[in-house]
Amino acid sequence: MREVDIAIVGGGPAGLMAADAAATNGASVLLLERDGHLGGQLVKQTHKFFGSEKQYASVRGVKIATILEEKLQGMSDLVEIWTDATALGLYEDGVLTVEKGKEFVKIKPKRIIVATGASEKFLTFVNNDLPGIYGAGAVQTLMNVNGVRPGQRVLMVGAGNIGLIVSYQLLQAGVEVAAIIDAAPTIGGYLVHASKIRRAGVPIITSHTVTRAYGKEAVEGATIVALDEKWQPLPGTEQELDVDVICISVGLSPLAELLWQAGCEMRYVPQLGGHVPVRDHHLKTTVDEVYIAGDLTGIEEASSAMVEGRLAGLAAASSLGFKSDSLEADILDCKEQLKSLRSGPVGDHINQGMAQVMLDK
Repeated sequence: MREVDIAIVGGGPAGLMAADAAATNGASVLLLERDGHLGGQLVKQTHKFFGSEKQYASVRGVKIATILEEKLQGMSDLVEIWTDATALGLYEDGVLTVEKGKEFVKIKPKRIIVATGASEKFLTFVNNDLPGIYGAGAVQTLMNVNGVRPGQRVLMVGAGNIGLIVSYQLLQAGVEVAAIIDAAPTIGGYLVHASKIRRAGVPIITSHTVTRAYGKEAVEGATIVALDEKWQPLPGTEQELDVDVICISVGLSPLAELLWQAGCEMRYVPQLGGHVPVRDHHLKTTVDEVYIAGDLTGIEEASSAMVEGRLAGLAAASSLGFKSDSLEADILDCKEQLKSLRSGPVGDHINQGMAQVMLDK
């Protein structure tokens, strides 16, 4: 059985930062990533980040992934990285089972940081299984990772940050965006993103949803309809759009299967995207050895995921006795960064959700 101070499940923004923080304080780290590369959502993000210098403001997401990976590779005496390694189970005795290639491995870490991220939600409508219907993450992968345009004319369903950003990336790739629709009465994403889309001539239509896709072999069009104040379709408001792609961007759900299995206390919190683990201010769950970070704790931006990763890495390492002279200041700095990222109207729903899952209120 393999032993290590800290095992980190997930090599996205939260996992990368957690590994850096823990190893910098002297803990040995095994970083597990099920894909063949590190970076998670960062490798799809070609836009420049907001925030502060500590959150890599003005740096493109894909570049941030490279920076963090290179930093970890420079700490090979303490950090071991396994890609193509899928965590299969986390058991009551603290054993983590992993499928690494074709090998089945058991790991006994002293602490575990789960940073598995989230999965995309989908919509139910007529013919939603036609080729040409994608989640926003799939569209980003096609364009930004593989260099493939998904189609010629797209209907974007969802006006949150992801829907707005992916729409702009589609425009940059030479794809026409017929419209962005959202069932909510207001735009959910940052207005700076919405303004760029509108300046490009793309209509953003709120209080609308998609009811049907049509086409023989693949998507050839979509029917959208207006919604009333009770989110019910208004008869007679149907519109048909000629599109060959329908991109769904209606939110994410935390990937928490390992935590359910480990026996962590979970609560359903709509503001955070679904079932999320109860935790303390150092991101420790109700299972003493298990810490969390990133979208698993609640759906936010990658900047918040990176700060949470750093906080979890510092806290997990500290619990094992790995403490630098600046540890307390570093932990306080992480908390202040998160407070800043969650300030203002945009962060209100996040703060409301967090208040429902904190152990040490």
